Amino acid sequence: MTEINSLGAQTAVNSQAIKAAMTGELLNLTQAQPGLLKPGETAQAEVLTLKQSGSEFQLVLRLLQANGNQAQVQASASQPLAPGSQVTVSQPQSDRLAVMVQQANASNVATLTQLDTGKVPVGTLLQGKVLTSQWLQNPGAAATYRSLVSLLNTAQAGATLTLDSPRPLAVGSLLSALVQGDQSLRFVPLSGRQEQLNITQQLASQQGRQASLTGLLDALQQLARSGDGELRGSAERLLASLPDARQLGEAKGLAQALNNSGAFLEAKLLGGLATGADIKAQLLRLVGQASGDGAPALNNLSTLAQVMPAMARSALGMLRRAAPLQPPGAFPLPSRLLQAMENEGDLQQLLRLAAAAVSRLQSHALSSLQQTGTLENGNLQTTWQTEIPVRHGQEFIPLQAKLQREETPEQQADPRREQRDPLESLWRIELAFDLPPLGPLQVQAQLSQGRLSGQLWAEIPNTARLIDSQLGTLRERLLARGLEVGDLACHPGTPPQGPRTRLEQRWVDETA
Repeated sequence: MTEINSLGAQTAVNSQAIKAAMTGELLNLTQAQPGLLKPGETAQAEVLTLKQSGSEFQLVLRLLQANGNQAQVQASASQPLAPGSQVTVSQPQSDRLAVMVQQANASNVATLTQLDTGKVPVGTLLQGKVLTSQWLQNPGAAATYRSLVSLLNTAQAGATLTLDSPRPLAVGSLLSALVQGDQSLRFVPLSGRQEQLNITQQLASQQGRQASLTGLLDALQQLARSGDGELRGSAERLLASLPDARQLGEAKGLAQALNNSGAFLEAKLLGGLATGADIKAQLLRLVGQASGDGAPALNNLSTLAQVMPAMARSALGMLRRAAPLQPPGAFPLPSRLLQAMENEGDLQQLLRLAAAAVSRLQSHALSSLQQTGTLENGNLQTTWQTEIPVRHGQEFIPLQAKLQREETPEQQADPRREQRDPLESLWRIELAFDLPPLGPLQVQAQLSQGRLSGQLWAEIPNTARLIDSQLGTLRERLLARGLEVGDLACHPGTPPQGPRTRLEQRWVDETA
């Protein structure tokens, strides 16, 4: 969909301009339906969907016949009818319907010709999707284009707005406009919103397929103990590459674990770097082996880069949407286990688990992109979000981590930016993990100019009290590392959730 830039003020046409516009119009049925209506019989029809194709308009109509039966038909017309419009039709020919009367009152409900500034006051930011765009032929007058725009937000979401503008609006485009009056709008540039919207759509899709890494790790341990062949070797290598808590306690080990967490796989492929220990690359190879797609060829970097999207899509297509979607951008991702399917073999289950794990890592990567960009204060926020399975005895504990760096415009413009001390930037760190017997824990910390402050949450009350009693020792250890320490606190429960997403959720629902 094309980004729409500023077009100046737009005007909503008045009701007289479109009143009864379709009366007498002939609709061509996509498929002939003899006997749909008897000669002389009429039916009430409601427009369900509208789509422009060149100079024609594709409609889906729901007909309510005199005997009470309902039928859905597809038709094309030379003029648009907004979704929700109601008309009375007859059938003069087997492949045509004739619009006898366009019901003005019902049409006005579906198509707004002016805004109710009581519901959308002046200054409100409207968001909409362009359904149609037509050039109005007025000899001697300035060029004018008429569009139908479906509103996606505010109290009038779902209604269709009729607009006249001096330039055509691209069909399918998303737009933002400020209300200037009951019949006047001013479009504003979308800037990076379109890219953010695409990311949010992908994130919502991936989150519907993802599942926790725990189920896959259990299956890999079983495969490493009793399996055979290449799959067993792949399982052993993947498990052996995972770090333990001791490694994460050292700067070098932590950096290596983050580098191999899958968050940077695409960048490695673009740069021709080794991906052998990258967990997402290993999972994709495992998917290739389990699905019989020729795993040996995947050891080649260029081959992996080429087949990765298609292979992942193929594997992920096996998964069913099973749980309610979490709001895109929320942290941490919820724990979710895939249920075994009836008559499912071990290999099929392994493939589903591996595909769900890939989708979970992709969800983290998309969340990173979604939360990277310029903030309202002009600062640049960069986000890295990932998940690292950590070896804990004979078990593996998934550690979810999110790092955010915030830089001022002056810091961004500094020519020595890459050489500058990283501690000069503002850093935010979030961690989430479930450590027996302490239970689920979450950490939120902020580091700025060498000063660290943080809060912890424990879902088990006794754990919260235990951690709170040890905060003094933690403060002393941080001071010994040369940090200035601010507030430290531990709370029972979970952190309050922030905004759902940068974009209106309605945008996501509309174009998903």
